[in-house]
Amino acid sequence: MRIAVLALQGAFIEHEQMLQRLGVETFEVRQLKDWQQPKDGLILPGGESTVQMRLLKELGLFEPIRQAILNGLPVLGTCAGMILLSEGRLGTMDFHVRRNAYGRQLGSFHATGSIVGVGEAVPMTFIRAPYIEEVMSPDCHAIATIDGHIVAARQGNQLATAFHPELDDDMRLHRYFLEGIC
Repeated sequence: MRIAVLALQGAFIEHEQMLQRLGVETFEVRQLKDWQQPKDGLILPGGESTVQMRLLKELGLFEPIRQAILNGLPVLGTCAGMILLSEGRLGTMDFHVRRNAYGRQLGSFHATGSIVGVGEAVPMTFIRAPYIEEVMSPDCHAIATIDGHIVAARQGNQLATAFHPELDDDMRLHRYFLEGIC
């Protein structure tokens, strides 16, 4: 298995390290020629969604990535990556996101919760995190909530989290992505 990791900005190295611990080959996508390599899935990391979106468009990556996801490429989007998958951005998942829903950097926190398909007591690190305000299609399923807010969703081959699973030692979410979605 070979997973592409968007490496324009944000927490991409931590995803690569997690996947390497699981024995999965990764490569970084920084420009269009990188994207054209063979891949079994894609990770859109946390970071700054506005910067990532601008760079996707400037580098000619926006439409090729969007089309690949719509054509079935498995994708995991975390925090800013979740925002990128939402309506109004790449628009491949049917939900509305509230950006920076938990406030600024000082509003960052850690929780544990249940995730459908992943398990119980999953550690969740939220950093200036969004959450899903509204799921807009029966094809999109909320799979985790914290304090009544949707913090993870799945729609077909797409998995999105408001938190950063790559910042914890628990490998279950990445394993779920690799085994249950890819």
